[in-house]
Amino acid sequence: MFEIVRCGFMFSIVFSKRDPAGGGIARYLAKALSCNPCDMFPECYDCGEIIIGGFEEDVLYFDFLDKLMPPEISFYIVASRHSSSAGVKSFTVHHTGNFGHEAPYGGKPRELGISHPRVALTLLRLLQKYATLFHRSEYQVGYEATHHGPTSLLKPLVFIEIGSSLEEWVDPINQMVVGEALREFAETENAKECFPVIGIGGGHYPRKHTETALTKDVCYGHIASKHVLDVLDEHMLSQMVSKSHISIRGIFVEKKSLRRDQREFIVKYASRHGLVIEYL
Repeated sequence: MFEIVRCGFMFSIVFSKRDPAGGGIARYLAKALSCNPCDMFPECYDCGEIIIGGFEEDVLYFDFLDKLMPPEISFYIVASRHSSSAGVKSFTVHHTGNFGHEAPYGGKPRELGISHPRVALTLLRLLQKYATLFHRSEYQVGYEATHHGPTSLLKPLVFIEIGSSLEEWVDPINQMVVGEALREFAETENAKECFPVIGIGGGHYPRKHTETALTKDVCYGHIASKHVLDVLDEHMLSQMVSKSHISIRGIFVEKKSLRRDQREFIVKYASRHGLVIEYL
């Protein structure tokens, strides 16, 4: 039923040296994989089939990765902190992009990065596995909707994050949860088989899309939350579909998030482009 595509190696795990969560995850992983120090970046570990790179800049502004990374790198995973004013304890995965006409948090306005649905799903399920193993039941595991930069990279990029305050970022158990998820991913070279879709609707933490991915063989590229639907036009919807490592085959919609005119727009787009549409 599904188009099987392997992850493609080598890949890189990158982080900001300013970030206690990203740095802790990366150093845990470098030790777990018995990596060797290298001198390509401000902080660098050579792990054989992967490279771990730490940079001075904030991760929102990592648009330089294509220029600095070896050309054989096929995609990037960014280990990072996640901030939430609501104080939600979380382990999350998401893609990057700005739907609106402003880009206050990196990247360019009206531009999406390249998603990697299979890698994102695999990481999501591994986070769920290790959050359970390390007794982090109070933590929410899920996708976040597409947001912030970088947006101009020529290769796919996936964020994996600890949320949502300093207390959670520096917790060594939390760093181990994400580090072990990345270790298993790196060692098995195993991306889940799945039906690749984009998501429309839901909140910043799109619960129904996460539940769908965790219970069905469905993997998400970009997810447009209900907060960006007023700027979700043909141009941005086309980017959600085209800016994916693998061909998007469906649009999954949280129906109650959309007005009737917005639903009609999505249905017409799906019909023209031969995409499956499903309501959640």
